[in-house]
Amino acid sequence: MRHFFSQRLIWLSLLLSLGIGAMVARTVWTMRADEWDFAARTNRNLVNALEHSIGWTLNAMDQSLQDVAHKLEYPEVMELPPALRSRVLFDRPLRGAGILDVYVLDHRGDVLIDSGALTPPQANYADRDYFQALMTGTQEGLVIGKPVMGRVSKIWMLPVARAYKGADGKVAGVVVSSIRVGYFNELFKSLDLGPGSGVNLFHDSGTIVSRYPYGDADVGKSLAGTPNMRRFLEERSGSFVGISFLDGVERFYTFRHVGQYPLLVNVAQPTRAILARWWVNVLQLSAFALVLIASCVGLAILFTRELARHQETARRLRETEHYLRTILDNLPSTISYWDTAQRNRFINKSSVELYGRTPEQMQDMSAAELLGPHDYAVVEPYVKQALQGHPQLFERTITDASGEVRHTHISYTPDTDEATGKVRGMFVQMTDITERKRMEDELFREKERMRLTLQSIGDAVVCTDAEGRITYLNPVAQRMTGWQAFDAAGRDVDEVAPLYLPNGAQTQPSPLRTALKTQNPCGPTRGVVLRHKDGQRFEVEESASPIIDRHRHLTGAVMVLHDVTETMAMAERMAHLAQYDALTDLPNRVLLQDRARQALALARRQGKSLAVLYLDLDGFKQVNDTLGHDVGDQLLVQFAQRLVAAMRQSDTVCRQGGDEFVVLLPGLESPEQASVVARKVLAVVREPFVLQGHELRVGLSAGMALFPQHGGSYDELARHADAAMYAAKRAGRMQVRRYAGPDAEPEILAPVPGQAIGQDGELLLK
Repeated sequence: MRHFFSQRLIWLSLLLSLGIGAMVARTVWTMRADEWDFAARTNRNLVNALEHSIGWTLNAMDQSLQDVAHKLEYPEVMELPPALRSRVLFDRPLRGAGILDVYVLDHRGDVLIDSGALTPPQANYADRDYFQALMTGTQEGLVIGKPVMGRVSKIWMLPVARAYKGADGKVAGVVVSSIRVGYFNELFKSLDLGPGSGVNLFHDSGTIVSRYPYGDADVGKSLAGTPNMRRFLEERSGSFVGISFLDGVERFYTFRHVGQYPLLVNVAQPTRAILARWWVNVLQLSAFALVLIASCVGLAILFTRELARHQETARRLRETEHYLRTILDNLPSTISYWDTAQRNRFINKSSVELYGRTPEQMQDMSAAELLGPHDYAVVEPYVKQALQGHPQLFERTITDASGEVRHTHISYTPDTDEATGKVRGMFVQMTDITERKRMEDELFREKERMRLTLQSIGDAVVCTDAEGRITYLNPVAQRMTGWQAFDAAGRDVDEVAPLYLPNGAQTQPSPLRTALKTQNPCGPTRGVVLRHKDGQRFEVEESASPIIDRHRHLTGAVMVLHDVTETMAMAERMAHLAQYDALTDLPNRVLLQDRARQALALARRQGKSLAVLYLDLDGFKQVNDTLGHDVGDQLLVQFAQRLVAAMRQSDTVCRQGGDEFVVLLPGLESPEQASVVARKVLAVVREPFVLQGHELRVGLSAGMALFPQHGGSYDELARHADAAMYAAKRAGRMQVRRYAGPDAEPEILAPVPGQAIGQDGELLLK
């Protein structure tokens, strides 16, 4: 019956709460509708008033412009003196705040007449949209252009224009006046719509004319195509809620087109400003309703809870006692309680395995009786300290009831009466740590093996924690970084082992940092430089791996640096030897052909010429036969140095083999440059060569082929240059000849200036 009564009370309180909530919700909704209707009426009235004011101004301007345009159609008006003409044309001056002077523009857009001055300004307005529309006939009557910055006044203005006709009945020019955009801001500033609200004037093209109170920053911007602007242009007037394209604020828009003019005005209020007072009322009413509802429900709940409280308390006490006994009996430790007389009051079931007695058998048994004289003498000092209020913690080796030796961790915790401060007994916890001891010993042995392994390997090993701080350096790492392990411990890995790119820029991030961040191995990667503390550089191959424990937690990382300094140096040397001549250090045939392909591609793209020049020393064999190959090698080296010095930096000088050389001359503007190169080549051997006390004079024969005249590929050019060179040898040597075709004798580019080698090829020695 008690349960049934409590349930009915709760349902009654819930129904009452629902009734209160429904009444408050209806009241709140009605208040919201009232606020919204008030805002709609107010904004509609404001828009109507603004539309009427702006329309009146435009009507007045239109009448004045029509009057001027009508008078301009009389030729005799334009023949009047300037002062009288202005009085006739502008006898009905525009009167109104913000209305600027009237300009009369001719068919070219130049200002003919200025209503404000007898001398019109030197300005042209042919680029204005209203001028182009009226002159081309795409629009007639009154045309309102987009807002522009005045060329003379340097202020934003809204142009209003009409065309006037000449004696032939065709459009002869335009009469234009303007409304200062600041006039609209002055008109709108009397309105106070709340924070975030504003009044906007738009052109039908979607261009902003005025945006109060935001100043002139947005004047001239186009909002064409935005959802709000499409709504403005599709309807003549109305109201809706939309999101502002400029600042993203939700506002309530009320708009109206200005008469038949291409303008529209709107009033925009943030919805939060309209509903600000309503929200205050909502919060107040909601708080009051919640208090009432909470009171009803709370009273019912308190009553029902009180009925069940006593039964629940008794049930929980029984459950707690059961849970506590179950927990203590299943703990991996021996838990017991001893009073001040050192007699047992409680022990869990682990006593059977440890002491060979059940908890019931140990009840009221003293510690001395349980442990025996020898074991009790060991723990007695700890017991006395615990019973004096001092917690004790120690380790001890015991033998259990089965005779097995166990390592245990024992804690004595005093049970102190909070009121009196006296010790009533102590809690004893004995934990078997035999397995932990065994694992610690095994771990120590494993750690020692790893330490010896890391010390014996030939690579640098750097270990860090999860934050990238050094925890270990093996001897090789100490040697390569210059840091001792104890000095580096706790320092950042980038400080101890800074890695750089070959150009000197430090790598960001380091591989170890990347491994810590991604928790994935990185590398191995070459092309990295490790700097020693004293500046010594080691080229290394880097790799890094994260250290993840068995719980998948990141505990650190290890980086291995393999010294590849000698390997990289050897690789660079081999790469150089693969492309350069070992004796003269000039590019060899492989590198020459690669550069020739690039030069030919560039010549085709730029429309320029290039030349391939084949050279052969005259008398080189006599040098080898007479003075030996060492002198011959020195002659080749000196000749190569002179030849490189005589050429441009963009030219490639190559040793083809023996005493044959090839020169690639890219970027020639004309074939005449070839003659200049020929003279330079002959000048290389005019001075004698001094080798081991001997003064030698040698000559050379050279042949040249030009691209594109003599071939389109390097092989073809090389073949023709070689043929021209042999023609130079046959013709007497010490000359340069240019290939002239398959059936023609190569032409001489550089004549024989005085031979160093006779016709028989003898070497001249001094």
